[in-house]
Amino acid sequence: MQANPNRPLRFGLLLCLLVLTACSPATSPAAGAPSPTVKATPSPAGDPTIKLRQAMVKDQLQGRDITDERVLAAMGRVPRHEFVPVEFLDQAYEDHPLPIGYGQTISQPYIVALMTQLVNPQPGKKVLEIGTGSGYQAAVLAELTDQVYSIEIIPELAGRAEATLKRLGYDKIVVKQADGYWGWAEHAPFDAILVTAAPDHVPQPLVVQLAAGGIMVIPVGPPGGYHSLWILERHGEEIIRTNWGAVSFVPLTRSSK
Repeated sequence: MQANPNRPLRFGLLLCLLVLTACSPATSPAAGAPSPTVKATPSPAGDPTIKLRQAMVKDQLQGRDITDERVLAAMGRVPRHEFVPVEFLDQAYEDHPLPIGYGQTISQPYIVALMTQLVNPQPGKKVLEIGTGSGYQAAVLAELTDQVYSIEIIPELAGRAEATLKRLGYDKIVVKQADGYWGWAEHAPFDAILVTAAPDHVPQPLVVQLAAGGIMVIPVGPPGGYHSLWILERHGEEIIRTNWGAVSFVPLTRSSK
């Protein structure tokens, strides 16, 4: 394995953030639940995470196919380390997903940026996210548009993400604990729908809730292995479907009721 020259800096960041969190009240996870949330306060000016985010944007995003300047700027602003469990703080800005407990992950920065770029959220538009998870993707979306509705089926993750987002000042995001397969008809139609877990087919309720001219990005495929990332665009009654390529996501969790 190749040595990582940034590792000492990241461990320094870990120690710095742990000091910041030392006086924060702990939240006890449900019995058997892994990975507590980060309890750090927002990064102060001059915090080393700013340089880590700049490097992430340059190397992982601009160095690939993320070209939307608004998306790049949003990714540079959102403190990803605030959304990862404390034991993974030193990896917060690395180019891979991280576990957040309950069998779920926070997606790698590139995938977050890619899906954001594909749905193209604009000011004044309404976005639906299926699979709140840590809340990181919702925070990135909220940097770019005015209304973000996010659904998470796992109660503990929904509560954790909502608390994190409120603490960081993301008051444009509304989180609901529910089965995301059914969308959020009360607030439909949506100009963009972004699904962060993979069902084995495209849920028809989400298609119905897509506004005219709207875009949905969704990974589809059987549990395990790779999935196809589909882009759905509504033009009147017609839905144009484009297969972006292979990706890998956790399965979309469904309610047993």
